[in-house]
Amino acid sequence: MRVRLSLVAAAICCAALPAAQAQDKWVVGQSAPLSGSNAKFGTDIRAGAGAWFAAINARGGVQGRPLELVAMDDKNDRATAGTNTKALLQKPNLLALFGYGSATLSLDAMPQAEAAGVPFVAPFSGANPVRAKSQTLFTTRASYGEEMERILGFWTSLGFKQVTVLHYDDEVGRQNLQVVTEYLQKIKLTPQAFALKRNASVGKAEVDAMLAQKPELILNTVLSGALAQLQKEMAAQGKMVPTSSLSFVGADQFIVAAGPLSAGVSIAQVVPSPSSSLPAVRECDAALEAAGIKDMNSTQLEACFGAKVLVEAIRRAKKPVTAQGVREALANLGTYDLGGFKVHFSPDAHHGSKFVELALVTREGVMKR
Repeated sequence: MRVRLSLVAAAICCAALPAAQAQDKWVVGQSAPLSGSNAKFGTDIRAGAGAWFAAINARGGVQGRPLELVAMDDKNDRATAGTNTKALLQKPNLLALFGYGSATLSLDAMPQAEAAGVPFVAPFSGANPVRAKSQTLFTTRASYGEEMERILGFWTSLGFKQVTVLHYDDEVGRQNLQVVTEYLQKIKLTPQAFALKRNASVGKAEVDAMLAQKPELILNTVLSGALAQLQKEMAAQGKMVPTSSLSFVGADQFIVAAGPLSAGVSIAQVVPSPSSSLPAVRECDAALEAAGIKDMNSTQLEACFGAKVLVEAIRRAKKPVTAQGVREALANLGTYDLGGFKVHFSPDAHHGSKFVELALVTREGVMKR
């Protein structure tokens, strides 16, 4: 009989364990936006990973111990994520840091992880800062460069030339703009740029300024809330522009935020469809359902895939199991088939996937690939 245990109940259970028992768990640390404007994205990451860890615990755990996901709220703030990381690295039996919500939230965390020798696994970003060569960084998704090549290749093949890149006015946002610029330069095109402040609202003034660039295509690299506000303001003015987005937007979160105005936006996807019949997808769907979550979305699926990879590395780690041993197991994982979806890692290749598909939001608010 399948054990059905909600993530909330599991957290209450674990919190009530005596100190001696609590030390007999493997700890995975996470900093994510669990409150604020990007909370849906952060809680979906936590849910996807937590559901897979709960499924593993129901089977007896891994290497003789259950897994505990310790998630701390950073409210989508870089400095808070750095402070959270410092606290997480003090946790006994910490084997990895996992599923940080963006490259920006990872910037102050990754150096700490590297200094401590703790694996930094499956950050939810394909930006350049989380594609750097590092002994402790391991990604399970395609890069933004690979996403942008797929997006821009499609639109330029249709003759679109005037591209406006919607990006954040910070280190990571400017790097995303540079990736687009470098790609378009290869085909003798130059994009225009429109910068937004991270966590700021988007209103008429911003939309007017962006539309003044007369874009034929908006390439979005910001989060769901900002893009939804932009779509609503354009619609209010009776002016819509074809829009494609990096996966960073969070497709399901954007569809909820923009409502019917999400229709027609194309979004890069770095995991298969949550409705796919692939065994890896169906296993994650079953784990989420057992945790009380129905209708798995792509963010939850990506988090579950990342958790699967981490669990496999813990399983293969040499005894006594340590963070260093898990890091070595990840680096030597080779080609690992999750069940129809493969990742590949080696000592010199820590970025495990190049999978990218384009999906279109339909009028019914679903992703069509």
